[in-house]
Amino acid sequence: MSSTAPSAASPDQPWYKLMTSQHWFVFSVASLAWLFDCMDQQFFNLGRGAAMEQLLPDKSKAAEYGSYTTSVFLVGWAVGGLLFGAMGDIYGRAKILTVSVLLYSVFTGLSALSTGFFDFCVYRFLTGMGVGGVFGLAVALVADTVPDKARAPALGLLQSLSSIGNISAALIGMGIAALAAHHLLPGGLTTWQAMFLVGSTPAFLCVFILAKLKEPQKWVDAKASGKISGIKFGSYGALLSHPRWRKHAWAGLALCSAGIIGLWGIGNFHPTIVSSVVVEHLKNSGISPEKLASEKAFWTSVALLLQNVGAFFGMTAMAKLAQIKGRKFAFALALFLSFASTILVFKGLREFSDIFWMIPLMGFGQLGVFAVYAIYLPELFPTSLRATGTSFCYNFGRLVAATAPFTIGQITKSLGGNLEGFRTAGIAVSFVLLLGILVLPLLPETKDKPLPDE
Repeated sequence: MSSTAPSAASPDQPWYKLMTSQHWFVFSVASLAWLFDCMDQQFFNLGRGAAMEQLLPDKSKAAEYGSYTTSVFLVGWAVGGLLFGAMGDIYGRAKILTVSVLLYSVFTGLSALSTGFFDFCVYRFLTGMGVGGVFGLAVALVADTVPDKARAPALGLLQSLSSIGNISAALIGMGIAALAAHHLLPGGLTTWQAMFLVGSTPAFLCVFILAKLKEPQKWVDAKASGKISGIKFGSYGALLSHPRWRKHAWAGLALCSAGIIGLWGIGNFHPTIVSSVVVEHLKNSGISPEKLASEKAFWTSVALLLQNVGAFFGMTAMAKLAQIKGRKFAFALALFLSFASTILVFKGLREFSDIFWMIPLMGFGQLGVFAVYAIYLPELFPTSLRATGTSFCYNFGRLVAATAPFTIGQITKSLGGNLEGFRTAGIAVSFVLLLGILVLPLLPETKDKPLPDE
């Protein structure tokens, strides 16, 4: 399989005309793997609160313990990303991507069978491991496959398409909530159980398509050359001992940690705020507790939909900006917008009508930065360390980010454990986003440059 454009192609051609059918197949499968991965992540965000209310003896602790389950999920994400990223460089991107998708699809489904807090955390940790492997492997697979001119727009599009997975989760969540309101869910399932079961199905089917993927020729050639020259593939020792790659790895980790904390440590807890606004909005309607639970599930799904409509435009805009103005400029703007929109929601979302414009703005700001990650991270590392380095930055960043939900839970608890304490905690932690901008001078600008060699 060739990873270069046909020799007859004009340099003035649009990037998508440089892509062969094999390029499009690899891009499509990698995009589907990441799309379904993101959909499963959002089902967790939607179902986490209801799961804690059902699985904990004391429902009043649902918000606090929900933040702990998120930390467990992010730790699993970090461990899986570090492990499978290195394995992808050693054994092949396509093979290990298939394993990662299978892992997160199986344990997403098993999460629905949880009987308590502990086994729910076990399933979420193992799901996180699978989820963690996908991003680094998918972007490395595409980066090593498509022509150089097509790399940045293809990777930006891959990340933008992930919003379809997020939007699908929101629409499915709305449908499940509607069925629950009319007592139409089969087998006595609750809304959160149904979400996890539905979420596992498409990802599992995707495994059979992934099995047909071939390894990128660029990786195959580099692997063969590495055996002769003694280059170590997938070695964290090699990554962190080489002066150039070490600098990229640590600075990239700081950059990723900031954006990931913004989304997973803070922003993805917006269902807590939305639920409280919905309760306040309906407090005088006289509806039953069961109906209120269905309304909360429905409107948190609507909020997720709105967040990811904003996310699609944010990721598309930031990906384009990275191609025109450069990766570092796009990063700086995206991180600032993430910070500003997070403050807006946690401080200002008080009325029911606020949901419809504040949440899309936060989606635009917080998710826009992830499109630049998809483009930039593979450009920082050589073929032997591309998945390893990308996974180190993106997934070890999850390990750092895992402290944020715990920190928010502790700050919330210290402030009385109520919603206002939660809002204050989110605002305090959001200042971490600005730290990401400070490390940008340590990293190179990679716009219009080829992928680095050994």
